[in-house]
Amino acid sequence: MNVSSSTLSLTVADVNASREFLCTYLGYEVAMADDGFVSLTRGDAAVHVVLLRGGTDVLPPEQRDQRAAGLILALTVTDLAAEEARLRGAGAPITMPLREKPWGERLLQMTDPNGVVVQLVEWAAPADAAGPADPADNDESAAGIVITPSADHVTVSPNATMTGLASPGRGSTELSTWTVVMDAGATGPEHSISREQVWTVTAGALEVTCGGRTEKVAAGQTLILPADRLRRIHARERAEAHVSMRSDGVASVPGTEGTRELPWAR
Repeated sequence: MNVSSSTLSLTVADVNASREFLCTYLGYEVAMADDGFVSLTRGDAAVHVVLLRGGTDVLPPEQRDQRAAGLILALTVTDLAAEEARLRGAGAPITMPLREKPWGERLLQMTDPNGVVVQLVEWAAPADAAGPADPADNDESAAGIVITPSADHVTVSPNATMTGLASPGRGSTELSTWTVVMDAGATGPEHSISREQVWTVTAGALEVTCGGRTEKVAAGQTLILPADRLRRIHARERAEAHVSMRSDGVASVPGTEGTRELPWAR
């Protein structure tokens, strides 16, 4: 058998919504289109996609209203971190932020308006391709991963500046860490985080109100903030802190729906 190309056919409720998603965020182009039908292609090795409106008589009667359950359209890419930044800048609906599995697979997921899950994958170069590492080798792979703060991972909000360090997008598999700098008089919004956080103040002092109590945390002190507890952080003087938490933590703000990702932790 000689396979010259591959096509994935998806039956969806709204053909135009999935077409717009694939063309806008993933660079697909329309090859053919008709009422309730569109064929999408890319110029590289990506699988072609055909979108069919549910109920169309192109399919046999027993298949016309079927929907794929658990289907994932997976595309292997290069420089997944850059792709994530591009997609976030374009407002793509990222439903699983970039993460890395212990076996070297990096991946993120998006979900289109019809519930089709698209997964972008990148494989890390195996550090032990030539065999198990020799403990006597004095190299970076034996010692661990060294992360240098970068301007690419800085997020500036009205109240603080966060610089991402370890995260699933930068070598970590379980934890995210970052630094926070707050100017004198700055106060963050009231919010909660779905995971426990550990704050170590490295300069100045912070006032943290949580659970009806306010604690002053000075340089050299560490504060543990429990998950899902409303908190507000204030800096009477310029302060700096180092924060760590499990990498899947998200924020909730009273009076708003849903949760918010922490870009500096991804």
